[in-house]
Amino acid sequence: MQKGETVYVVDDDVSMREALNGLLRSHGFHVLMFDSAQALLDVFAPEGPSCLVLDVSMPEMTGLELQENLIALGETVPIVFITAYGDIPMTVRAIKSGAIEFLQKPVNDDELVASVEQGLKQDTINRAKREKRDSVKVKLETLTPREREVMEEAIKGRLNKQIAADLGVTEVTIKVHRHNMMQKMGVRSVAELVRMVSQYEESQ
Repeated sequence: MQKGETVYVVDDDVSMREALNGLLRSHGFHVLMFDSAQALLDVFAPEGPSCLVLDVSMPEMTGLELQENLIALGETVPIVFITAYGDIPMTVRAIKSGAIEFLQKPVNDDELVASVEQGLKQDTINRAKREKRDSVKVKLETLTPREREVMEEAIKGRLNKQIAADLGVTEVTIKVHRHNMMQKMGVRSVAELVRMVSQYEESQ
């Protein structure tokens, strides 16, 4: 368990909640329990790696509807669905929307624990990627329009004198813009810049 990891359990069956709580806590997980989908939505704002263990069949808002609500809010927390009445179309729908596992009741303890561990690991990776992406975005926003132009040309492998000719300025001016751009982006080489921007664009 990493610091700040949380497993959210949502099930309207109190005995099932207690059983899941006992199982997960016995494996060292920090667990928060909710008796309805809306109860989770009212407070859901994870600050660290998280995983959601979610019953499919609940009154008022089903597990699949909760999944859709979370996606609409921009929350991509990994979800482990549990159900007594699962069918193939339901499973496909949940997995396509990002669920990592769909377990039948009675749930196998080892399968559930393994799925939760997978979910927490996946969310840790996803969070790191988002933080890296957001960091690059902030750096890009510090560039002036001309520095952005110079960066885009540099990524294409064009030389300072070529960029200067295209933009109608002196090579010295391009060198200044290029130096400032590289400093703002926090890179020391064009190769490093290309990798950074490529990874950022792929994450969009």
